[in-house]
Amino acid sequence: MKTLYLLRHAKSSWDNTGLTDHDRPLNERGFRAATVMGVYMAQSGIQPGLILCSSARRALETLDQIRPRLAGRPTLCIEQELYGANASALLKRFQAAEAGVGSILIIGHNPAMEDLAQRLIDKGDKQEIARLTEKYPTGALATLTLPVKSWEDAAFKTATLCSFIVPKDLV
Repeated sequence: MKTLYLLRHAKSSWDNTGLTDHDRPLNERGFRAATVMGVYMAQSGIQPGLILCSSARRALETLDQIRPRLAGRPTLCIEQELYGANASALLKRFQAAEAGVGSILIIGHNPAMEDLAQRLIDKGDKQEIARLTEKYPTGALATLTLPVKSWEDAAFKTATLCSFIVPKDLV
């Protein structure tokens, strides 16, 4: 059994129109939300063995608020390819993880995060699935389990949604 955490970056700022999309930072609300999510993850005992993070500034700033709160020393991969990746590309990327890694945290962007979650999920609490399907807001975290021994065996429509937490749930 493997665990996959899908975290959409926290709320970003649109104040500086001269920045590229890749370079947009978190806004104040985003920093607060990322901090709250980091505390939640720590209190929940979430300890990913591998973190895959988009190279976009808002994803990196989300990571900066979460990583210090996590126990252990997960391997960190910051990847440009995750910035524009679709659900199939994200699946392919985490399928390449070493079999010994028990859990992976992906910090990325919509629509890919929402699409990946929806395409992976086969079962779970129907209300939570409906809530995820309705909206996957910034800062949201989906926790999924996959009935595989090796990440390369992960496939769409095989995961169980264990939880779906949004920052508003925690404040």
